[in-house]
Amino acid sequence: MSHSSTSVQDRRAPIPPVPGNSLSSRTLPRLAPLGFAALSIALGVGIGAAAGWHSRVQWGLVSALLFLVISYVATSLVENRRQAKDRLATSLVWVCFLIAIVPLASLLWTAVSRGSGRLDLYFLTHSMAGVLGSEDSGGVYHALIGTLEQVGIATVISAPLGLLTAVYLVEYGKGSLAKAVTFFVDVMTGIPSIVAGLFILSIMLIAGLEPSGLMGALALTILMIPVVVRSTEEMLKLVPNELREASLALGIPKWRTILKVVLPTAIGGIATGVMLAIARIAGETAPIILLVFGSQLINPNPFEGAQSSLPFYIYEQYKIGETASYDRAWAAALVLIAFVMILNLVARGIARWKAPQH
Repeated sequence: MSHSSTSVQDRRAPIPPVPGNSLSSRTLPRLAPLGFAALSIALGVGIGAAAGWHSRVQWGLVSALLFLVISYVATSLVENRRQAKDRLATSLVWVCFLIAIVPLASLLWTAVSRGSGRLDLYFLTHSMAGVLGSEDSGGVYHALIGTLEQVGIATVISAPLGLLTAVYLVEYGKGSLAKAVTFFVDVMTGIPSIVAGLFILSIMLIAGLEPSGLMGALALTILMIPVVVRSTEEMLKLVPNELREASLALGIPKWRTILKVVLPTAIGGIATGVMLAIARIAGETAPIILLVFGSQLINPNPFEGAQSSLPFYIYEQYKIGETASYDRAWAAALVLIAFVMILNLVARGIARWKAPQH
């Protein structure tokens, strides 16, 4: 009996706590990462200044490396190695995020600081007709009209084609034809813009057509279609099959199920994809240089005569090399950035408006 009771007591003996894993182990304060960051920046600036480095990029890289080292070492000493590895991974994610966001923020700040001084109502409502490159006058009105018309024509053509192609691939596509369409869409996704411009240029030379906004819009269409197809295809795949099956079980034809159930469910994501595709082609310059030729005058007719566009206007003004032309180029760049940002905001608004209600 004594041996039995002893074995039972041994089995019921409490397990000793593992060092570093108990609730009573030491932990760093919640604001410790901010302290590590401040210390790393101070050390990075001090090292850079002592070494005579004039580039702030070098200071930032040294500070980022010190932040990773300090976070890992301090967490290892205070907590444990497992927590130190977790904090190192978290710190690495934050460092990568900052490395990615700093150039974007710097670009936006440069565009705003350089272009806001020249951007006004006069700049948006006047063209460059009769204005010399060195003169501090002229505007972007003719280029803005060209961009809106060319991008609009490309959207009208490519959005239905991309939508129908995606519907075919998701709902009907089987066999070798669907694989071939998918392959060519993937190839077109990575095609350089200059190749699309050369393709339309060859058609112009064969048919004897003149440069116009329509020719540029056709090249932009080639670049926009694969983006619309891919984004729409992914959105359609996210629609639950149960919705399709429920509609078909009620005897509704497949085409009507797609039109009334599938597309309305995915319309938010589809609209977002189309807006992102528009933003992707809005900044293309090479096809416009080849096919539209640019113009200093206001040409509201995209089917006849040379036109300008915002990317071509920026290239044209920067090539002049005068102080006034540089200011106009940065102001036009700011207008183009605002145009793309507005498109993204519209896409987010549509996606939130059309999101399924739970």
